[in-house]
Amino acid sequence: MKHRSPAAPLLLPIITFGIYAIVWQVKTKNEMNRAGAAIPSAWMLVVPIVSIIWIWKYASGVEKFTGGSMGRHAAFWLLLLLGGIGAAVVQNQFNVTLGRPESAMATV
Repeated sequence: MKHRSPAAPLLLPIITFGIYAIVWQVKTKNEMNRAGAAIPSAWMLVVPIVSIIWIWKYASGVEKFTGGSMGRHAAFWLLLLLGGIGAAVVQNQFNVTLGRPESAMATV
């Protein structure tokens, strides 16, 4: 997982009219999948109801990647209800996980 500023998923979607929010989710999804998560194709984001299921799968990947320090329920509700703010919180948790030496998934 690449270390990213939490301000990027918070502010860049405003400048790019939401495009960076999708880019951030796809990039982090790919990095979590390389680390062993099982998040399906990001094409599911474009189908309205199915996108909620995709966010749940993504949140499960967040829980797995962070070793449980951010639960899937917290990640799901942050991303679903708070959008960019939730993404910034999740990115911050990724960065915290990357800083922990005992994190096996963070090394990928």
